[in-house]
Amino acid sequence: MAQFRATLLGLLLLVPLASADGPTDNAAEKVRPVPPKGAVIAEEDRAALTAGLDELTKAIAAAADAQKAKPALLDLLPDVEVYAKAVRYALTYDEMYVEAKGRNDVVSAKAILTKGMERAKELRDGKPTWPTATGLVVRGYKSKIDGSVQPYGLVVPEAFGVKSAHQYRADFWWHGRGETLTELDFIRGRQSSPGEFTPANAFVVHPYGRYCNANKFAGEIDTLEVLEHLKKHYPIDESRLVARGFSMGGAACWQFAAHYPTLWCAAAPGAGFAETPEFLNVFQNEKVDPAWYEKKLWHLYNASDVPMNFMNVPTVAYSGENDKQKQAADVMARELLTLNFDLTHVIGAKAGHNYTPEGKRIVNAKIDAIVARGKPAVPQTVALQTYTLRHNKAAWVEVLGLHKHWECATVVAQISQPNKVTVNTQNVSALRIHFGPGESPFVGSSYNFVLKMTEGVTESYKKAMLTPPRIQSDGSLTITIGEPPANVLAKRPGLQGPIDDAFMDSFLMVKPSGTPMNEKLGAWTAREMAHATDHWRKQFRGDAPVKLDTAVTDADIANNNLILWGDPKSNAILDKIIDKLPLNEFSDKAVTVMIYPNPLNPKKYVVLNSGFTFREYDQLNNARQVPKLPDYAVIDITSPVTPHAAGKVLRAGFFDEKWALTADTAK
Repeated sequence: MAQFRATLLGLLLLVPLASADGPTDNAAEKVRPVPPKGAVIAEEDRAALTAGLDELTKAIAAAADAQKAKPALLDLLPDVEVYAKAVRYALTYDEMYVEAKGRNDVVSAKAILTKGMERAKELRDGKPTWPTATGLVVRGYKSKIDGSVQPYGLVVPEAFGVKSAHQYRADFWWHGRGETLTELDFIRGRQSSPGEFTPANAFVVHPYGRYCNANKFAGEIDTLEVLEHLKKHYPIDESRLVARGFSMGGAACWQFAAHYPTLWCAAAPGAGFAETPEFLNVFQNEKVDPAWYEKKLWHLYNASDVPMNFMNVPTVAYSGENDKQKQAADVMARELLTLNFDLTHVIGAKAGHNYTPEGKRIVNAKIDAIVARGKPAVPQTVALQTYTLRHNKAAWVEVLGLHKHWECATVVAQISQPNKVTVNTQNVSALRIHFGPGESPFVGSSYNFVLKMTEGVTESYKKAMLTPPRIQSDGSLTITIGEPPANVLAKRPGLQGPIDDAFMDSFLMVKPSGTPMNEKLGAWTAREMAHATDHWRKQFRGDAPVKLDTAVTDADIANNNLILWGDPKSNAILDKIIDKLPLNEFSDKAVTVMIYPNPLNPKKYVVLNSGFTFREYDQLNNARQVPKLPDYAVIDITSPVTPHAAGKVLRAGFFDEKWALTADTAK
């Protein structure tokens, strides 16, 4: 750490809906369900809603059939399907809530069915009005992860109706914790309230985030998919994207600013949490003492572990003076101070967990001033800090390989003078420098590229510099150093683990069709598969794709991470690859769970016998929703299943950078 700080300093002179219950949620034996059981609704209401849902489902099918030859209109189908899904989930999974505060999901569901029918008819007739509507608009997209439709809300500026060709600022607002924030309630809210901040002449974007996971894992990808959908349908100025949120949404804002630091023009986190261990101690009064690999995995989402990244994004934090969640900004201010960098922190006088009018005014003024300047297309200096290739980009710098995962890696890159770029790295084995068309700082056909790697200049660098790439006619330039050949097994961006990483892209659950090796193993894997699919729907709001092993196609293998359940005897796909996997323990006492490049398609993962790895206890506080297992583990299937784990972990560890099992990656 001292070395990268010295290098850096040498180059750089919605109101929360519901909170976790605090200490009462520290008792693992008293874990309450998330989401909670819904209210009992009258049979006549259920019958009416069921009939309405059936009518909407048929109307959607009719609209799809009418527009099947018109891709542009068919692309709008998820905007209708989100309405049907909202009611279907609420009815099917007992998620209708009626509260004394005035919420009545029966009333909301009827209104949503009416709105869905209105859109279905417009789409069938080829005259959809919502794509050009202003004000409060609900949109939907189909996720690449599981094929589910996911909603998001918009506040579309009135000016859009007049100047649709103008490019607009877009502020992303991540919502607070809400354990009853189903799709039904989210859509109701996005049709009735603009939210906490509505800057003039700007789009306000409200991601659903796949429910209540602090925008992690599939919730993280949700924001990226929303952004792509937004850019496809609206004229968005990518140099003026703003990250905002409060409470759980503030936590999301901290992590998005930390891990996508040059995506945003500015960030304005309010309260929330910025890391796991200190927050749980302060907010939950929880003694945190995890396994060694869990501590390493905190690096995936701890914004406090990568303070260097905040050098790229102007950040204006807000906290109530008397709010326990002021802890987040205090922690970040402390970490930034180690880099001689002061965090702008607006504190609401005498406030608790809320914005004060004066606090909002100050935050808005500061953010608006930053947005007015815009984000530079090519920043002169880029600072990137990471522990994993999952979060590996900042502006024109992309890390392609690490010497060792889960240890600090840094890049400080600077356009130091005309025709010269200097790059300093630590724990980086491969990287790419890319300037897009017209962005290259180099003039003419030559350039001066200086790379200083802590671990020494690689042979691939020396070879590359003998025949440097040419600056293209459009002014673009790409310099790639140290990237392993495509046919070499290596940890790469999007193929680096841990187990949970497989569920951040397209996946397929593969169910065994054969007889298991033994009864205990078969029962354990069947139960865990049922648990994984059930909790995927509950926590990430999608129906996990499932196929029998005998039905898996070449296209499935080409396009998906395969989640294989069972053992080599019961699962035909697992039987094909078992001899090519580094671990294969299957007995009536223990089972292997792991992630590994699929031998049938090394560009995708194969996962054995695991869904996402946090469980019921961790769902009670968003700071706990972090990976609980590394790249592999051997589980004692004779031990009790608990809200913490699927069984006692006998051993666990990380594969090395070549996906090999080595002594120093396990304990």
